[in-house]
Amino acid sequence: MVLMLQSRLRAPVNRLITPICNWAISLGVTANGVSVAGALGASGAALFFYPRGDLFVGTLIVAVFILSDLFDGTIARLSNSGGTKWGAFLDSTLDRTSDAAICIGLWLYLNDKNDPNALLCLVVLFFGGLIPYLRARAEALGVACSVGIAERAERLIIFLVGTGIAGLGVPVALTLTLWILAVLSLVTIAQRIAVVYRA
Repeated sequence: MVLMLQSRLRAPVNRLITPICNWAISLGVTANGVSVAGALGASGAALFFYPRGDLFVGTLIVAVFILSDLFDGTIARLSNSGGTKWGAFLDSTLDRTSDAAICIGLWLYLNDKNDPNALLCLVVLFFGGLIPYLRARAEALGVACSVGIAERAERLIIFLVGTGIAGLGVPVALTLTLWILAVLSLVTIAQRIAVVYRA
């Protein structure tokens, strides 16, 4: 269902952002520059706002910077500079960095309050780093492994929606979100291990 939704949204989203990307290219903006700015902005916002307890505002700002993922690939394609090994490596590294920073920002907030969810947040952080590692390690062995019930996009959406709702005064949303992320991430890990085992 998620894959079907993504495939249906891809074309209209591309039509919407292509003129914006062409305008950005005319200003000298590069895909790698967008990736770096997006990762730094998301990481900085999460590490600044979340520990202060500004979950809703922080989530809005993080979400804006995370949307840069929509633009960097399109800019690379339109400027005929995409598909480089360096660009792929940089993008993947920055994704891991911003994902970790977002989770660490929330952990700092929960740990400061002695909230038991702080431990669960660390579990989500660990699983979030393990999932892409499994794919990278599998592909290094020649096994395609881009499977799983909750890949990065799905996990980010769940995290940001839950954190944003918690910031509006619904603290139970945070507990529910972290449990959902932990369970879905564990299932995704099991799915990727199973793919490599069968291969």
